[in-house]
Amino acid sequence: MHTATVFIELGSVILVLGLLGRIAGRYGFSPIPLYLLGGLAFGTGGLLPLSASEEFVATGAEIGVVLLLLMLGLEYTAADLVTNLKAQYPAGAVDFLLNAIPGALAALLLGWGPVAAVVLAGVTWISSSGVIAKVLGDLGRLGNRETPVILSILVLEDLAMAVYLPILTALLAGAGLVAGSITLAIALATAGAVLFVALRYGRLISRFVSHDDPEKLLLVVLGLTLLVAGIAQQLQVSAAVGAFLVGIALSGEAAEGAHTLLSPLRDLFAAVFFVFFGLSTDPTSIPPVLLPALLLAAVTAVTKVATGYWAARRAGIATRGRWRAGGALVSRGEFSIVIAGLAVTAGIEPGLGPLATAYVLILVVTGPLAARYTQPAVERLGSVFARRRGTAWAPEARPGGAAAAAAAAAAAAAPTAVGVLPAQGTGVEPVEDAPDAEDVLDPGPDQALDGLSR
Repeated sequence: MHTATVFIELGSVILVLGLLGRIAGRYGFSPIPLYLLGGLAFGTGGLLPLSASEEFVATGAEIGVVLLLLMLGLEYTAADLVTNLKAQYPAGAVDFLLNAIPGALAALLLGWGPVAAVVLAGVTWISSSGVIAKVLGDLGRLGNRETPVILSILVLEDLAMAVYLPILTALLAGAGLVAGSITLAIALATAGAVLFVALRYGRLISRFVSHDDPEKLLLVVLGLTLLVAGIAQQLQVSAAVGAFLVGIALSGEAAEGAHTLLSPLRDLFAAVFFVFFGLSTDPTSIPPVLLPALLLAAVTAVTKVATGYWAARRAGIATRGRWRAGGALVSRGEFSIVIAGLAVTAGIEPGLGPLATAYVLILVVTGPLAARYTQPAVERLGSVFARRRGTAWAPEARPGGAAAAAAAAAAAAAPTAVGVLPAQGTGVEPVEDAPDAEDVLDPGPDQALDGLSR
């Protein structure tokens, strides 16, 4: 009887997820907010609370996190990460300062303590690479000159997860300064060793893992990932980081084959993860934190726009491209929920889960709109203010001469890989954004997301 109840509950949840995904695809927005709302409906205090299958859903959610990070690692090569880190670290530092600090300050102002501050800093820091990649395609901006700058920031954020997650895991486990330092040292040493091995022996590892039979390739990659993730978790490094490093170590045909085979599993378990996060949140706890979530979303939307603008300006992009870069980075999503989910599981602060849920719901919906309308809105406001002053207003032209040529070459050469979450829509209808000629890269759009199909 218990097994029958589990099957009925799981079948109902997965069926509802499928229908919600269809609705999201039909109306052109990300399914993440619907998955979160579905979890709220099935959780404690919801309309149809689950009972028998909650333990299975919890395990499925952990597998979802592991697969998300594995697939993210498969999108990059070790050489991409090293090159990107050397070239774009100033933009990554500005991104961290402008977007992590507001989250940390908000947690401290709410009286949640330093550990919650570290958690909320991560929630507000990391953009949704999946939603952003889809938005860029829908808006026809894959060939824009600012696109490599956007993707470089996303790569740095993903790479920073390999350092941030072990620190967070140690803090959530209540480790002291010495234990936390040891955990961080292990994480850094492991990441460095994996990058070194991937650079020197990546082809040999991929040749060992690769197989013509899809079944054997799937079993080897999935088994290796879960094994490494489990060992990493035992070392308090984080299972997600272990999976990410496995993805980086694979390249070539092995990475491409694993990506194709694991994508459906990633889609399923990622959806289960978002539902589980919703299950862990009582819907009645969201209204009290809705105002702080709105304020935090407004502040960090502005700081993300400022981040993109600064990074694009540093790369020599024209003013219009700077505003487009800033607006494209606003979306938060999968990894904000992953970070908050770790804290919720550890029972750090009851209000953290509801705040993160409301925060992500707001920005995963408004983020694609910001990507589409930030630059036109700034130009409209500039024109209004210019008319009031009785002067003409026009966007700044892109710098010319040798500086422009150097900036264009640097932008074109920037690593452009980005991990993609299963997203069936982005909140905007596919449109051609008709960028100016000086904002478009040559040779064309395929270059901007070349890392997606290694």
